[in-house]
Amino acid sequence: MMEQKRRKYSRRATVIFYLLMVYILAALVWWFISLELQNNQLHQSKIEHLKIAHPDSGSPGYRQQLYKLEDEYRRNRVKYAGEGIVFLGLILIGALFIYRYITQQARLQQQQQNFTMAVTHELKTPIAVARLNLETLLKHNLDEDKRRKLIAMTLEETARLHFLTNNILVSAQLEGQGHKINKEELNLSNLLTDCVAAFRKRFHDRIFDEAIEPDADIKGDPLLLQILVNNLIENAIKYSPKEGMITIRLNKQPQSVVVSVTDEGPGIPDEEKKKIFTKFYRIGNEATRKKQGTGLGLYLCDKIAKDHNADISVTNHEPNGSTFAVKFHT
Repeated sequence: MMEQKRRKYSRRATVIFYLLMVYILAALVWWFISLELQNNQLHQSKIEHLKIAHPDSGSPGYRQQLYKLEDEYRRNRVKYAGEGIVFLGLILIGALFIYRYITQQARLQQQQQNFTMAVTHELKTPIAVARLNLETLLKHNLDEDKRRKLIAMTLEETARLHFLTNNILVSAQLEGQGHKINKEELNLSNLLTDCVAAFRKRFHDRIFDEAIEPDADIKGDPLLLQILVNNLIENAIKYSPKEGMITIRLNKQPQSVVVSVTDEGPGIPDEEKKKIFTKFYRIGNEATRKKQGTGLGLYLCDKIAKDHNADISVTNHEPNGSTFAVKFHT
């Protein structure tokens, strides 16, 4: 219902915008035609007066006055044409800015709506699963193996909730300068190893392949860098098949440290590669998308990377999948 109202309002605003543009352009054309007609009438009137004042059309005085009138007529035409072109240019530039603003606002509104839908789904699912598991534990006297399995599932859902809320809070804090970035000397190799170990524990049925060079020291905020790494690995897990391998690499180079995460998912179309780091942006239609997410993960990765003098990029992985690489300049 809200979506229909939004589309109806958007169509109405677009129609009003185009009607106003047509009206303004028509008024400008009519203004130019009116001035041109007035200039012609005034010119003819002055020539008639000149003929009355100088009956001899071959006299020097007549020719001199006629030349002045013709010159004045041409200058007026050039003036009116120049003014019309300037006004037309200003109108088109203004219309372009207004149109871009309207489309950007519509796009932002759609992204925010998609984000609300995604967050609602992301919150409801783990809460419902955790509640069902706890009610099952409370009502039934289960054996130890089933109890452990339900508790593990509940912990997994709470971890999802923590991951989601952490992304939302950190995104809001970074945008509002609420989070002060505390850069300190840290061992990125150890941080990455700890993150991979935590994911191995959470997703014991997934295949992780890691090759982390030791003692990669950089200056950065440990919390933000952990969020960056977690988002990249979480993204790889989300889009890879269960039997697919998640590859994590850390390579030390003379003037940089490169962290890469590779998945074996469907990959990312070339036209989408620059858009995926935009806030709230997600590939596909929110109503029919099967993969969960909020559109904040990769946006946070990009922002955190920039705040740490790093570049983030995505490339294709053959035969299928994507590789996200973060290059820290040391």
